[in-house]
Amino acid sequence: MRLRAEEREMLEGAQGAALRKSMEILCALGRIYGAERLIPVETVQISGVSYDNLGEAGLEFVRSLAADARVRVPTTLNPAGMDMRDWRKLGIPESFAEKQTEVVALFASMGVETTCSCTPYLIGNVPERGAHLAWGESSAVTFANSVLGARTNKEGGPSSIAAALTGRTPAYGLHLDAPRAPGVLVQVESEPRRATEFGALGKLIGESIGDAVPLIEGVTTERWDLLKALSAALPTYGGAPIFHLAERAEQRFARPGRRLAIAPAALEAAARSLDDADARSIGFVFLGCPHLSLEELRRIAELLEGTSVTKELWLGVARGVKEEADAAGISAILSAAGARIACDTCHVVAPLAGRFESFATNSAKGVYYGRAKNRFKSVFRSLEECIRLATEE
Repeated sequence: MRLRAEEREMLEGAQGAALRKSMEILCALGRIYGAERLIPVETVQISGVSYDNLGEAGLEFVRSLAADARVRVPTTLNPAGMDMRDWRKLGIPESFAEKQTEVVALFASMGVETTCSCTPYLIGNVPERGAHLAWGESSAVTFANSVLGARTNKEGGPSSIAAALTGRTPAYGLHLDAPRAPGVLVQVESEPRRATEFGALGKLIGESIGDAVPLIEGVTTERWDLLKALSAALPTYGGAPIFHLAERAEQRFARPGRRLAIAPAALEAAARSLDDADARSIGFVFLGCPHLSLEELRRIAELLEGTSVTKELWLGVARGVKEEADAAGISAILSAAGARIACDTCHVVAPLAGRFESFATNSAKGVYYGRAKNRFKSVFRSLEECIRLATEE
């Protein structure tokens, strides 16, 4: 790659060991993907924050970078393995909490805003169309590329930290025009209406077309909660971290020759494939993968008001959204019903293996990781049905 003078100084160690290591990571990525240069990024979202994923090796890596470097651009964090304030209420072991607290403190010492959320766009980090980013969380990456019109690849933990410390990322992949162009026309015969249907749609597209970029006809919604569900499912099940809706595409693309028609029966079959547990046996309900919006919390409060949960019900949210819910009186209703508002974390990155045999969720991505990481069996239902399951005797 062609490096500028300051970039070469960082690579040669003139600005410290952390920046040298960061540049080595970025240059290696650039060589692998054929990037000709580095480009500035406006914001970064760091993945790989949970100690459950990092382990001791990852923690030592973060320690080494935190020793002599600070971030150069606004940077936020992906969810941690626990609620950073109320971890005891979620049954997190103290030994884990000590390590997780150190991880987040190290990021804070580097100047990172410790938001611990997979939905940075719900708490103020809303990039402008065309902005170059280095985001790590797959659903946030897809949402940024597809809904907000920004440009970012799916960064791993090390590369997202390196981008934050240098303010740069290699110019390849979805930072360029050609890889963003659609390769498959997806024709949805009956527009989905619920988050579960959008999750099933993302699963079906991802499994059917692999890493090709879809241009989707038949989806017209502007609702972020529904597009959030699609953005989470598509890359989880094999798709590229970008899609275009034909009715709101950022530019007029040529219609791809390759086509995929999705009939209602296929969408229903995809949803059924996410459901492999007896609904009567679940002991855990999780909503908030990706993290819930204020509007979603308000809807849950409407459903829970005057009732009490009979199962363990977690609501995954960014702390900033929870504070808005506090001010609106929503949190009080949720807590009175026995729901646990789980800030900073989710069932994907919290140490939950072995605690539950099966769970219910309205998230297709949540099902994937609940099965793969925690060996949960799953019940895939609408938000309303999940609340009914959480409150039934």
